[in-house]
Amino acid sequence: MYEKHFPSKRYRKTLAFLEAHISKDKHILDLGISNPLSDRMTAHGYQVQNTSGEDLDIDQKSLTQSHAQVVTAFEIFEHLLNPFQVLQSIKAKELLISVPLRLWFSLAYRSKTDPWDRHYHEFESWQLDWLLEKTGWTIVARDQWTNPTKKIGIRPLLRLFTPRYYIVYAVKS
Repeated sequence: MYEKHFPSKRYRKTLAFLEAHISKDKHILDLGISNPLSDRMTAHGYQVQNTSGEDLDIDQKSLTQSHAQVVTAFEIFEHLLNPFQVLQSIKAKELLISVPLRLWFSLAYRSKTDPWDRHYHEFESWQLDWLLEKTGWTIVARDQWTNPTKKIGIRPLLRLFTPRYYIVYAVKS
């Protein structure tokens, strides 16, 4: 089955963080099109609606017209040119966001085949914290974890102990 190709550690950690902070009776707007993680959220009993793939830098209607109580954004904000505007446009009072962290030993990610699959921002945890604070969010909880690989080399060794993902639960101030 294709299950083994999914980032199981990231999904497991993300779902555990979600379950620790968001009750299943709340409606969630998940930024980005339907994907294996949003499908897992639904399978775990969450009421999830995804955005339709619009460019959130330009079109924030899905945020301003949503009646969801919670917005989730997993590995989305690094792709945006203007995450400040997107964060300000969210009407929901709760936010759960994760981003890959900037790694000093690796360049920003950019796909050579998919023009949409690139990272404009490579965050450090303090940068995301500051962005949330400046856009009216108060951080309630946060976590980080590594992303080790089964490859051999200096980078895989560094990935054993260098945090790669950062997740935050915040509420509107």
